[in-house]
Amino acid sequence: MSSRSNDQGRAYEFISLLILGKEISTIRPATIIKNSSYTAAENAWNTLSEEDKNKYTISAKAAVKRIFELEPRIKEDGTDEIELFIQPDQRGEQGDVRDILIVRRKIAWEIGLSLKHNHFAVKHSRLSKTIDFGKTWYNIPCSDEYWSDVLPVFEYLTREKVNGTKFSDLPSKENDVYVPTLKAFINEINKQYEANKEIPSKLVEYLLGKFDFYKVISIDSKKLTSIQGFNLHGTLNQEGITKLKPTIEVPLVSLPTRIVKLDFVPGSTNKVELYMDEGWQFTFRIHNAATLVEPSLKFDIQIVGMPTAIITINCIWE
Repeated sequence: MSSRSNDQGRAYEFISLLILGKEISTIRPATIIKNSSYTAAENAWNTLSEEDKNKYTISAKAAVKRIFELEPRIKEDGTDEIELFIQPDQRGEQGDVRDILIVRRKIAWEIGLSLKHNHFAVKHSRLSKTIDFGKTWYNIPCSDEYWSDVLPVFEYLTREKVNGTKFSDLPSKENDVYVPTLKAFINEINKQYEANKEIPSKLVEYLLGKFDFYKVISIDSKKLTSIQGFNLHGTLNQEGITKLKPTIEVPLVSLPTRIVKLDFVPGSTNKVELYMDEGWQFTFRIHNAATLVEPSLKFDIQIVGMPTAIITINCIWE
């Protein structure tokens, strides 16, 4: 993700947090925790033009209105406090993709929001000669065969980095870098899946997070904010302590149990597709992510198919 896109995302988190705090405080006590992530988001917000600030504000207001309809534990009568805060980026690396947490400590309840501004990527994970993606993604270390397959690729990239080579100037980055790395990646996942049938569900939990969340996507060109409920463990959309029910129902979503296919996208040398049961589909596009060669590669991971139980609510801007 570019520096500009990163700043836009942080700015969107900031205004969403402020609007949540303001609207909740009309119902019950609400406190925004001003941690280092808050400061970074505020700094990003201050870089925006007034026109963009207005646009982000309208987008966030549209989402907050629907979140209240989805989560009665926010709006039900009560005097206990709600805390709101932005999580540090490191939480994403640990499998928690939620950017904003909404917490009622008195009843040990929380929900999280993952906010996106004009992009739909799921993850931007890396591969290198030291990154054990198997251990990180599904808690099974990569095999010796995987390391022997990828090591020549990353040693080659290390040498070219020393030479100051541009990635675009590599004589055959497809055949020398992309294809062997992705073949090793495909073979490793398929091999581990044969030995461990929990791999499909663990992959989804890594890619989408170990915690249930609402994905909030601002789509400026269409003047709408999209909300998707990833209710994988049944913690979203609970009725209130006072039995107040949600206005909109968010179904429980089934995790996959089978890998149907993991292979190159036909005609592509840098993208693979993963098909699993229950409707889960992802693509993994690998790239250098920088002008000059680096001894690591980055995935742009997209979700291209979801279970029908994942509802999408489009909030038109007012």
